[in-house]
Amino acid sequence: MEEQVPNYKQLNGIALAYLGDSVYEVYIRKHLLALGITKPNRLQKTARKYVSAKAQAALIDLMNQEHILSEEEKSVFKRGRNCKSYTHAKNTSVLTYRYSTGFEAMMGYLSLSDNNERLQELSKWCIENVDAGRLEYEK
Repeated sequence: MEEQVPNYKQLNGIALAYLGDSVYEVYIRKHLLALGITKPNRLQKTARKYVSAKAQAALIDLMNQEHILSEEEKSVFKRGRNCKSYTHAKNTSVLTYRYSTGFEAMMGYLSLSDNNERLQELSKWCIENVDAGRLEYEK
């Protein structure tokens, strides 16, 4: 049976974020393993610097400040950011959570649209900026 790919242009932001969260985390996990980090507790602790709601919100802020995103990517981010969510992380603000959801939606959109080169480019950019300590976590 052939897999049906959903129409990514019509999916809501939460559905895109559901995929984008996992896709982005795969890049991060590969990066951490490449660094030689193999102990589970250290992997989890280090991964939070890249994949927490605060980190993702800070990354999307930095992308916007540096004009990294295309108009289409900005539009998908806004769609994800503005989705009504009935839950949010207990350790972060609603605004941070919404920005994080927008970030994840954009990554999910890139994945579903088979724009893997751009997805890899943005993931690499995120890793480099986290590693360089360029994130500001205030939201």
